[in-house]
Amino acid sequence: MDKEKKKLRKIREQVFVALYQYDFYDGGEYDEQVRLYMDNSAAEMIGGIDKDENESGFDPEEIKACANKKLGLIRGKIGEIDKILEKSISGWKLNRIGKVDIAILRLAVYEMKYDELIPEKVAINEAVELAKAFGGDASSSFVNGVLARLVTNDAE
Repeated sequence: MDKEKKKLRKIREQVFVALYQYDFYDGGEYDEQVRLYMDNSAAEMIGGIDKDENESGFDPEEIKACANKKLGLIRGKIGEIDKILEKSISGWKLNRIGKVDIAILRLAVYEMKYDELIPEKVAINEAVELAKAFGGDASSSFVNGVLARLVTNDAE
């Protein structure tokens, strides 16, 4: 995987973790939790706090800035994203889906519907990879199925 793809994956991981926290906190408290996460834990997850100590070769500040920007764009569309998901998850309510899976799905739907720089197939593949890394045993299959249904419904 080339460096740019790795960088985008690091950004995606940061956004995922921040989105995971979304349903646990109220507005102002959520903003504070995301800030604390980005200032503390995110640097470790990226690969180091100092650019000089960073084994990944990425600037943590750049990753955090990109992740915060993308998170803001997703939060601005979260109502629309949830409506799209509700149509693709027949027989389920969003509040019954695991928090990890819903965070991954929200990120993927944003990338598929609103981010013109990310091809649909890439968004799906990256969502499945996040589900494998952070979700339960059935998460990757569930996420893949929901996103495939979304693509199929759009094609009809």
